[in-house]
Order: sequence, then structure tokens, then C-alpha cells
Amino acid sequence: MLKQAHAISEEIIEWRRDFHAHPELGFDVHRTAGIVADELEKMGYRVRRGVGKTGVVADIGEGGKMVAIRADMDALPILEQTGTEYASKNEGKMHACGHDSHTAMALGAALLLSKEKLPGRVRFLFQPSEEAADDEGKSGAVRMAEDSAMDGVDYVIAQHVDPNHATGTIAINAGPCSGGVDSWFATIKGKGGHGAYAFTTIDPFYILGHVILALNAIISRRIDPFEPAVVSIGSINGGFTENVIPESIKITGTLRYTSPETHEQILAEIKRAFDIAKTLGGDYELKIETGGPPMVNDEVVSDAIENVGKDLLGADKVLKLHKTLGAEDFSYFMDLAPGAMFTLGTMIEGREVYQLHHPKFDLDERSLPVGTAVLVETAKRFLNS
Repeated sequence: MLKQAHAISEEIIEWRRDFHAHPELGFDVHRTAGIVADELEKMGYRVRRGVGKTGVVADIGEGGKMVAIRADMDALPILEQTGTEYASKNEGKMHACGHDSHTAMALGAALLLSKEKLPGRVRFLFQPSEEAADDEGKSGAVRMAEDSAMDGVDYVIAQHVDPNHATGTIAINAGPCSGGVDSWFATIKGKGGHGAYAFTTIDPFYILGHVILALNAIISRRIDPFEPAVVSIGSINGGFTENVIPESIKITGTLRYTSPETHEQILAEIKRAFDIAKTLGGDYELKIETGGPPMVNDEVVSDAIENVGKDLLGADKVLKLHKTLGAEDFSYFMDLAPGAMFTLGTMIEGREVYQLHHPKFDLDERSLPVGTAVLVETAKRFLNS
């Protein structure tokens, strides 16, 4: 299978470079989705367009089990600085997270699977808006799931590029591998007045100082140190001139977690921290915007990917997954069927490593047939098992 994937590497690279040069944001992936759907129809897939707004669902095979392969299609609002011949032609937009390669490798996998006699069904989920949410706070995975994209799926797999590991390697293991995420938005309310007569005011900055200390103590003093979690402040806005104490201050942030119990505790502790405002004579408003759940790799699916990696690449090329509290909305699909995501080594040897979301991020295109082969072989083994 690895040999077959290398045989179509030029097509995969061509797709990837085309998508990279024409990045699209959020749900506005009309060009990308159109090309994907057209290519899949040429391969003989049963294609549904406009799933979850702008996603593409494509099926092949009949009866038996169904394995789904997911690829995200959206880019980021970043001004590219790579200087490559295939650099973004859409100023201020860039495929800085590798979704262009995810889409290209999924198309490569679709091409290889279209030539196989399958004892079951494979479904491809080409997803918009992994990096962003719509006005209702829903990402592409949520919208596609709501639009029946996961109906009938027995297993679901995905991959993500990783610039920190060498080309020819993958990383996988079972259990939590990325965090759940919520965003929080608060207003601390006081009583404004002249800066020279602070004693006549209820200074929201004074209250803010105590709230910040309480927020920063949640992880270190209230949460079990063996439970991965984060509470971070992202912005503070208040005041408009040097000698006026304002009525209120706005503060926003994020929280990350891996267990439901820790999640509930963090929410309670954030409220407790803001309750200090009332103790000090002020008040507050707090809004929690629920994000995605943690991504927890299923043991059976993870073992299958690990075994495929060892057989195709060698045992020394299969690494342990580096756990992170970064969010990934693939978790919504994994709530509906056992699934797992592996990472694909894409390091460009001899060059400085630029991380995901960096304006100079790029990848070693020799990794593309590797990721393609692992997707195909994993799907085939599930159908044959």
C-alpha cells in the first residue's frame, strides 16, 4: 500500500499545492469543496455536497461495516511568509495548519480505495471550519454531524501533520490526546468616578486584581495536579483616560480540560473567583461559551493504526503521541463512533522548524504518501476484520 501511495504522490502533491495557493476560511471553502467533490465523483464515489453548510460526504462500497476518514479543509487568517512558489494567492489567508495536506492525502486515499474490492463501505468526511465556529458557536464537525454525516459509521479515523517529527514517522496512542475547551467572557462592575476621589468609587481595577489572583490559583491550588487543565486570561479592556475610574472592566479567557469532573470543577472555581467582586462591593456578569469536548482516542482504533504503522513503516517509526491541551473538533465525530487521530511526521530536514499556525509553516511533501497509505491500510483492515 505504501508503494501504491508513492506511485500517486505527484497527484497528491499537486492537489496539496493547489489548495495551499488558494486558502479559504471557516465555512467559506466553496472552491476547495467543489474541487474535492468533482474529483470524488470522477473516482466513482456517491457524493453529497453542502453537508454541514459546505462539507462534502462521499461513500463507496456496499453493505458490511462502514469506516469514515475525516479531513478538514479550512485555512487560517494569517499572512503567509514562506516565499514558496505555491504560497497563498489570497492575501491574509494561509494554510498554516496543514489542512491543505489533510485534504490532499484524503483524496489520495479515496483514489487508492476506489481501485479496491471492498468488503464494506468507506465514507470520506471533508469538513469545513475546524479552526472557527459560526454565529451559533458551532464548528464544521458539529454542523456535519447534525447533517447526518456520521449516520451508519462504525469507526472514524483522521490524521494531523506534525512538524516536530521526522518524515516517515507517525505517532499514536489510546486515551486523551487533546483538551476540551470553553471560552469565558466577564464584566467586572464597580462605581466610576474621579481618580482624585477614589474613596467615593468602587474601583473595578482593584477588584480585578483580586479576581486575577483567584483565577490564576485555580489550577495550582484547586485542581488535582494529576489532572491536565488550564485557565488562561486572554484580554482585559477597561478605562478610557488617566484620571477617571471606569464603571466596569471586561475580561475574557479560555479553559482546557480532559475529564468531565475537572471541567465542572473549573467552571465552579471560575464563578467563585468572580464572586470576589461582590465581596468587595461590586458585581459581575459571566458568560461561558461551551466549545469542543476532549479528544480521546479509542483503544481498539488506536491499536489498529499502530499496527498498520509498524507494518508499513517499521516499529521504530511509530511514536507515542505528544498530548496537548490544544482543541480539535474531531472529538465531535469520536463521540458518535469509536475513533482515533494519529499525527504524521512532516519535519523538513535541515531547516528551522516552524510550528503550526506560524506564517512560515511548511512541510516535507515526501510525508504525503505515508499519511495516505496509513489511512487506506487502516480502513481496509477494519473492513476485513
